[in-house]
Amino acid sequence: MEEPVLNTHNKQEYPPMHTAEHILNATMVKMFGCQRSERNHIERTKSKCDYRLDHQLTDDELQKVSDAVNEIINCDLKVEYSFIPKEEAADKFNLDRLPDDASSTLRIVTIGDYDACPCVGTHVESTSQIGHFRISSSRYADGWQRIVFRLD
Repeated sequence: MEEPVLNTHNKQEYPPMHTAEHILNATMVKMFGCQRSERNHIERTKSKCDYRLDHQLTDDELQKVSDAVNEIINCDLKVEYSFIPKEEAADKFNLDRLPDDASSTLRIVTIGDYDACPCVGTHVESTSQIGHFRISSSRYADGWQRIVFRLD
């Protein structure tokens, strides 16, 4: 099979943090029915994701999010890649945030049976390589829930 041509990525993420972001996104979608983070900033020491929610998450809800993310990390799930045509991906994934010049073939990142989404970023090979996920702060304003997190 010929290697697909993908868009270049504009940033080199820290793979454990970027993979943790995927798990956090899937957890938020599953727990609160929201979309994946619409605004985020992923860095080695501290990252943040913003979610459109109709209420501020309570301390108890934030703890449940953190516990769920760590449970998935501890499952030692494989992170795998597949390639599908963009037209096929449109039937399975929200492609609204893809750049206008996105490749005709998309790379799908799959974390066990917990999450799958198009992504050209860098990831760990297995969730056990992430470390311990910790929400260090959060805030809610104008319908946006910000979650700031770190890895220990």
